Amino acid sequence: MPRLTQYNYVFAIGTFFAMLDAFNNGANDVANSWATSVSSRSISYRQAMVLGTVFEMLGAITVGARTADTIKNGIIPNSAFQGNPGVQMLAFTCALAGASSWVMWCTRHSAHVSSTYSLISAVAGVGVATVGASKVQWGWNDGKGLGAIFAGLGMAPAISAGFAATIFMLIKLVVHVRKNPVPWAVWTAPFFFLVAATICTLSIVYKGSPSLGLAKKPAWYIAAVTMGTGGGVALLSAIFFVPFVHAKVIKKDYTVKWWMFIMGPALFNRPAPPDADRAAVPDYAVVQEDHDDASSTASPKAGREGAAAGNVESESDVDNEKDVRPDVPALAQRHDVPLAELEHQATYKELMAQGQERFHAKLRQKRGPLGWAMRTLHDNPMGPGEIYEFRNMKTLAKRIPAIITAGLLYGMHYDIHAAQTGIHGTPEGERMARVYNAAKKYPNEVEHVYSFVQVLTACTASFAHGANDIGNSVGPWAVIYAAWNTGSAAASKADVPVWQLAVLSATISVGLITYGYNIMKVMGNKITYHSPSRGSSMEMGAAITVLVFSQFSLPVSTSMCITGATVGVGLCNGTFKAVNFQRVGLLMISWIATIPIAGTIAGVLMGIVLNAPHF
Repeated sequence: MPRLTQYNYVFAIGTFFAMLDAFNNGANDVANSWATSVSSRSISYRQAMVLGTVFEMLGAITVGARTADTIKNGIIPNSAFQGNPGVQMLAFTCALAGASSWVMWCTRHSAHVSSTYSLISAVAGVGVATVGASKVQWGWNDGKGLGAIFAGLGMAPAISAGFAATIFMLIKLVVHVRKNPVPWAVWTAPFFFLVAATICTLSIVYKGSPSLGLAKKPAWYIAAVTMGTGGGVALLSAIFFVPFVHAKVIKKDYTVKWWMFIMGPALFNRPAPPDADRAAVPDYAVVQEDHDDASSTASPKAGREGAAAGNVESESDVDNEKDVRPDVPALAQRHDVPLAELEHQATYKELMAQGQERFHAKLRQKRGPLGWAMRTLHDNPMGPGEIYEFRNMKTLAKRIPAIITAGLLYGMHYDIHAAQTGIHGTPEGERMARVYNAAKKYPNEVEHVYSFVQVLTACTASFAHGANDIGNSVGPWAVIYAAWNTGSAAASKADVPVWQLAVLSATISVGLITYGYNIMKVMGNKITYHSPSRGSSMEMGAAITVLVFSQFSLPVSTSMCITGATVGVGLCNGTFKAVNFQRVGLLMISWIATIPIAGTIAGVLMGIVLNAPHF
């Protein structure tokens, strides 16, 4: 059948919302999956952006087609559209519109939700509006129906918590409880490289990607490649990594450079300097003193700290807000509010404003484009009167380029750790201090060993996310494209083109880079105390869970997996006080609320458009 050129506008709108959904996926889910590594200080936020981009695309392109098939055909049966490709295009466009709009709003307000379940709920809502509730696959449907998918809502966090807690307890019993844990950490590191490398390899080879044809290989081939690759990585780590880290943390040789790992076993015979009395390793403590700024200084408050396009506040805005503070007794008398409560509220606002002011002052000192943008916004505040005042129009012309620049670059310079730990003197800061005090701190030399392991586990988790969650956006988009390009509703059963996987995986990376800080600041250390040994356990536990679900073509929320893993490892401290259950409760509320809200938005939109009166 010919291409449906009369529905070009539907395809264009669907493409826009597919990319918006992928952008939100990166800003919400991917940011959450990398929050563990950044929170543990194993890698910086910028390094997470680079590695996330690479491994998200690898996972999406090589493995991602399987989960996309579930989104395409597992919830609404293809026969329900009665061979009408136009209605099919409209249905999945409305689903993308409803899901992406909801997740975008949540990301903007730092509310962590599951983009996976948002889209699934939206597709179900559209199905009800289009063909009726009876045609939607509410049951198991061979593992592809809503019953199977939503089963993961309860199973995934619990399973992930179990895997992560098991791995961390293994590290704890083998290494952390020893009187001298550093040698134990060094000599057992290859085993954890073996586990991480095996998981990553298994995700590619087991059942394989349809485009690579690996699913047709015999079982012995799959086992041989998987164990061979994992064993090879473990062997390489024993030859190159163990001597390198042995020289750094056991011999305390501060003259060893990163590139010297190529020397391998020769580093065992390298003499350490006579004054080598302390290992030159980073400080992995969550809360660290900054001589230029107190450690309690956080970046701006949720909702105000984002200098996203259209919402960048200059320092003069903060100053004006503090200068025009009303008289407290008069305000208390006017609103019949206790004076003590008002003073507490005012103090809290001042603390938040001071944190924002100090952070933006640092940004204005930078030499790059972001420094220019922040200085421009600071030096050109909007004047009195409406926006159409001539002076304000001139000011706005100067501010718009700066707003766009800050929106693109603000996240790269965001102080994630300060935002997670909270501001001293506020309820959040006091709560996080109680959580951190309940967690045992381990030597930096030991944590340094696991920081290398965590880099591999983080890449594994990112690969797993690309393999699983790319189906969220590419599944509906593939249906829209197939119906538009071929003029047949049945074409949605075809394989997802690789170019669509590549485009949306790149869009996911853009979301992580430009807007991921909105979610990362409320995850990681905001739930429990992080360190490289803890973080690597969390990521391996979550990656195993995601890959197990992915191999059965079940879309599962990576966010829920890493959150469950975080709670599981946090409980390994031996007390409930080590976990911020208030944050966990808020996460669960947002997860549950996503199902009816996203489904209602998409269903109502589809119902209005499909049944709108026309000539």
